[in-house]
Amino acid sequence: MTHIPGIVITGASGRMGQMLVRTVSASDKARLVGAVERPGHDWIGRDVGEAMGGQPLGVIVTDDPLEAFSKAQAVIDFTAPVATLEFAALAAQARCVHVIGTTGMTPEQIAALEPASRHAVIVRAGNMSLGVNLLVQLTKKVAAALDEEFDIEIIEAHHHHKVDAPSGTALMLGEAAAEGRGVILDEVADRARDGITGARQRGAIGFHAIRGGDIVGEHDVLFAAPGERIVLRHLATDRAVFARGALKAALWGQGKAPGQYDMVDVLGL
Repeated sequence: MTHIPGIVITGASGRMGQMLVRTVSASDKARLVGAVERPGHDWIGRDVGEAMGGQPLGVIVTDDPLEAFSKAQAVIDFTAPVATLEFAALAAQARCVHVIGTTGMTPEQIAALEPASRHAVIVRAGNMSLGVNLLVQLTKKVAAALDEEFDIEIIEAHHHHKVDAPSGTALMLGEAAAEGRGVILDEVADRARDGITGARQRGAIGFHAIRGGDIVGEHDVLFAAPGERIVLRHLATDRAVFARGALKAALWGQGKAPGQYDMVDVLGL
């Protein structure tokens, strides 16, 4: 029996799912042992490599996640909030590390992960890239250093298929800015401006979402004061950065105590 961790990819047919399949398959530190899709999907019963239009990988796509998880040491999950909650319970039952890149989860859904985290490792982040997680830390430090003379605006851009806004990364950045300022994001967030809105509220943290084309992910944190601006920026041009981060999280989680972690833990930031 190999000591190399076996990994299951959920939502294998999606853009991130396929990138994760390729990343894990190419790794010498992990094995692809499962690919999961929703019941009725036309990939069910097919080799995932062939379904992607390539060479067979020896992994058949299934709609039975528990069976797949039982053969694995980790699950990487970039799906949808309701599906992620179901996968969390099953991953905990199988004692798999559950890496969650799903965005758009409500505070209630995030809180609902707690029971699963008592039995298994959960690594959840709105963005798995090293660069973004460094940006989060920088945002917190800059926000802490500047007073409310500096307005904070978070601008994010993604492809036209993205279904949630603001992005999970934008919310991570907003939380970091709020933490740096010592405020609660929900009390200062301004997510929509249209029509005669009046002057900008002092201390607000604004969000702006752009959707178009095939933009992978762009995030700016703007600190603007009279006479000067500071812009912190991260541009992602390839989804592979997220897949590599997720794989790093899955490997990092091996042998860790049950609980909830994030990429700051994984990267030692």
